[in-house]
Amino acid sequence: MMKLLPWRRLTIHSKIANIPSPLSFNKTYRFLFHSQPGEEDIFDPPFSPTLNPHKPKKKKNGQKQENASCIEDCEKAQDFTVNYDLPFDFRYSYSETNPAVEPIAFREPPRFSPFGPGRLDRKWTGTSAPRLQPVDLEKVAEDRRRVLGEPLSEEETAELVEKYRHNDCSRQINLGRGGVTHNMLEDIHSHWKRAEAIRIKCLGVPTLDMDNVCSHLKDKSGGEVVYRHINILLLYRGRNYDPKSRPTVPVMLWKPLAPIYPKLVKNVADGLTFEETKAMRNKGLNAPPLTKLSRNGVYVNVVDKVRAAFETEEVVRLDCTHVGTSDCKRIGVKLRDLVPCVPILFKDEQIILWRGKKDEVQNSGS
Repeated sequence: MMKLLPWRRLTIHSKIANIPSPLSFNKTYRFLFHSQPGEEDIFDPPFSPTLNPHKPKKKKNGQKQENASCIEDCEKAQDFTVNYDLPFDFRYSYSETNPAVEPIAFREPPRFSPFGPGRLDRKWTGTSAPRLQPVDLEKVAEDRRRVLGEPLSEEETAELVEKYRHNDCSRQINLGRGGVTHNMLEDIHSHWKRAEAIRIKCLGVPTLDMDNVCSHLKDKSGGEVVYRHINILLLYRGRNYDPKSRPTVPVMLWKPLAPIYPKLVKNVADGLTFEETKAMRNKGLNAPPLTKLSRNGVYVNVVDKVRAAFETEEVVRLDCTHVGTSDCKRIGVKLRDLVPCVPILFKDEQIILWRGKKDEVQNSGS
């Protein structure tokens, strides 16, 4: 029996030798280091109810004064306006919008200015912030000539191009689907603080009309394009450029939503009947694509390809898979004005272009 219960034998020997047994050690340890619940304590500590949250004391007079001071500071911040003397109307994109075309509706209220409340001395109309005072074009041209100084020599231009034209240039700005945007002007002047020229890499829809991009860059920034190769531009700041006296450009705090413009494609094309328009669309969908455009690609030679194709073909199809619906419409608008032609269908990221009547084509060519 003692062999079966060895712990009993230990307790007997410990009583005889007055040595505390392991069980007594365990009882003492539990008594000293573990709290024993009393008769009145009916809650277990892990599940005890939480204490009442501390309620801060209410400040009657002091709190009202603090609120009043905060309101005054906000009003002062909203009343802080800066007068900007830039000689052009502020827009989100200068190269990708046409001021002559008025929108028919807005996707956000025009009263909310993307420059922030009370930060601009101009009123936001939903698409632009027009200048309030008339512009003296002679004075603007004179100031631009003074900043540019004497034109660069061939050696200076070659040295500048060799320094900034490579892909590893740290002074580079990427120009994407938005074209020449308003905040890009601030980036250009920030680079011009430490470099006399910057490299601009153009991608996407704006590359269809690189002349338009160059003209807006020169007009809005005041610099000069000294190098142009396919979609790469070098923008020179000028000999007499002073970063401390550069124009102040307000920054847009968010991108305004694009307004709604009139419908681009008509149900019946001008000069055709409904059946003829339908036949032209089916003919374009079944025709082989003239070229395939990639997303954010380089479209420098697309206009020349379409013009050459219209010499032998009446309808042209452009494959714009993965380009996006909005970019397809932008491409169609630019080709309509540059070729010129008539877009008659946008379907499944395919653009169908019609060259128009022969008489109209000859008149436009002449």
